[in-house]
This record gives sequence, structure tokens and C-alpha cells, in this order.
Amino acid sequence: MSSVEEIEELPNSVSDAVEEERAVSDNVEGDVEDDEPQRGGGYVFYRNRREWADLEPVPQDDGPNPVVKIAYSDRFTDVYDYFRALLKNDEKSERAFALTAEAIDLNAANYTVWHYRRVLLQALEKDLREEMKYISDIIEDQPKNYQVWHHRRMVVEWLNDPSEELQFIAEILSQDAKNYHAWQHRQWVIQTYNLWDGELEYVEELLEEDVRNNSAWNQRHFVITHTSTYSSPEVLEREVQYSIKQIKKAPHNESAWNYLKGILQPGGLSSYPGLLEQVEELRESFCSPYLLGFMVDFFEDTLETNNTKYSQTATLNKALELCELLAEEKDNIRREYWRYVARSLQSKYGSGEIPSPPSSNPAPMEQQETPNND
Repeated sequence: MSSVEEIEELPNSVSDAVEEERAVSDNVEGDVEDDEPQRGGGYVFYRNRREWADLEPVPQDDGPNPVVKIAYSDRFTDVYDYFRALLKNDEKSERAFALTAEAIDLNAANYTVWHYRRVLLQALEKDLREEMKYISDIIEDQPKNYQVWHHRRMVVEWLNDPSEELQFIAEILSQDAKNYHAWQHRQWVIQTYNLWDGELEYVEELLEEDVRNNSAWNQRHFVITHTSTYSSPEVLEREVQYSIKQIKKAPHNESAWNYLKGILQPGGLSSYPGLLEQVEELRESFCSPYLLGFMVDFFEDTLETNNTKYSQTATLNKALELCELLAEEKDNIRREYWRYVARSLQSKYGSGEIPSPPSSNPAPMEQQETPNND
């Protein structure tokens, strides 16, 4: 007897039981997607929840012929279809608030969801302290998410309480000291609530840990610009010497050179007494492209302001020598840039023709042409 015949000869009761089991199995498969577990084991689609039966989901409209249609998961599609339905109806309810958390869990960079959540926070008079805890958890998981940082700013404004912000931001920066979003939020908190005390010391701690932390250098400039400013000769001298001290630790660190140039540019690089001598002294110990580039900027400022005891020709030749040294040896990856700078200087301050390449180790200004007595 064949196997088929055996099944056909089963008693009616057994056959009925088999058919019933198949029917149950078919119903389960029809209600739940293959890749999503049932309640108790995971996610239940909103379309299968009785408490959401009153809401008509709104599918995403990608147009009639989407070029590259995103392959959203079934769960993502389900959540956001119902989110759009809530948004369309302008529903302000606890279930809407709960759904925003699920939508954020799927895509924490969706600005519209965060905006709607803020609307619900106010409409439902939710506990903003609890919301701050929620935000902190998300930032710790996604510290470079712009939308959540903006949401945090709004809630801090509503609370009018920045007391926990600096410590929280410091913890985030301890994981990544160059997190732009954290620094942006820190600057806003400090400036909005006048929390300048101790910030310069905090920045110095970061620079002691990593002198190459360009974000900390930027914060140093931000703090001083908004407090003491650089207008005081004492502050400017302190910052120049601080920069040179840090440069000695890491001569090839561009951040410190940029800071030094930035604080001196308003008054002119060549107007700061003794600066060239200090830089040339540094050059005796090391010769980084940033040092040479700073010297080119110094000589260009000298030519622009005619603030030199040497002739303009000697100053121009010095700048051109440095450009050639950078182009051929010290920074040849930017060879064309430095040659462009040389052509620009020659065109503006010289005869229009660039002299033949000088020696690769030009002498200090004191050893060049006689002073300009004009």
C-alpha cells in the first residue's frame, strides 16, 4: 500500500484533526509576517492591534515611478504609516506619544517625529525630567545625531534649567572629544545661561590630554572672545606664549598654529613685537610646514602693512624662498598651492617675474639685505 493510500485510509477523526491543525497554521501565517514574531515573542503590527483599528494608515508616497525605492522593513513601514495617520489627524494622545518613541527607535534622525513629540510633550503636559532621561539615553547611544541634540536644547529651554548640561556634555566628550554636536550644545548652554566660570580651565585639561584637539582650541577662542577678549595686551601675550608652549610639544600640530594666527590676525601678524624672532628660534629645533606657512603669512602681512625695518624686496624674496621650500620639499603635496601663493605675491609686490629658485635653507632676515632706511 502506498503512503498516499495510507493517509486516505486514516479514520475520519484523525483526518479532521490534521485539517484543523493546517487551518490554524494558515491563520497564524496570515496574521503575522514571516520575519516578525507574535506578541510575547516580539513585535505586533499596528494594523493587527484592536486599539488602533479606528485609524487608517497613510502609506508613504514615493510618487508613481520612484527611481530608487528604499526597501523598508515591514515593521518600519507599519510604524510610519500609522505615524503619518496620527500627524494627518493632528491627534494628541498617549498612544501617539508612545508611537513617537517607536518611530524614533527605528529612525532617530527623523526631524518630523521629534517635532511632533515636542507638540505632544506640551499638549499632554508630560514630565520633562523624564523626557531628559529619555533624551540622555538616546544621545549616549547616538551621540552625533543632530535632531536629538536640538530636542534636548528645546527641553532645557522649557525647563529653564541647565544645571546638568555641562557635566552631561563632558561625559559625552570623554567618549569623543571632537564631537561637533556636543560642542555646539555646550557653547549654546554656556552663552545662554552665562556659565563661563571654569570653562577655560576645562579646555586646558582637554588640551593637556590631547594638544591636537582642534575642537578644544576652538572652544578656547570662543571663551576668551566672549569674556576677557584679546584686546588686552596681557591676555594676548599670555595666549601667544601659551600657543608657542603647545607648539613645542607637537610642532606638526596645525591646530596650535591656526590658533596663534587667528588671535594675531586682527592686529596684524607683523605688528606683534618679537614674534618673528620667536618663530625663527623654533625653526632651529624643527621645521614643520605649518611653521613655514605661518612665516609666509607673516611676511605677506609685512608687505601689506610695510611694517618692517628691511626693504620690501628682501621681505618679498624671503617669502618666495619659503614658498619654494614648501613646494619642493616640506609640503610638496600642495606644491601647486604654494606656487600660486608665490605668483600672487610676486604679482602684487614684485616686478611680476618670480626669481630663480633659492637655496633650500634660506637665511634668517637679519642675515639678508641691509635695512630699509627710506
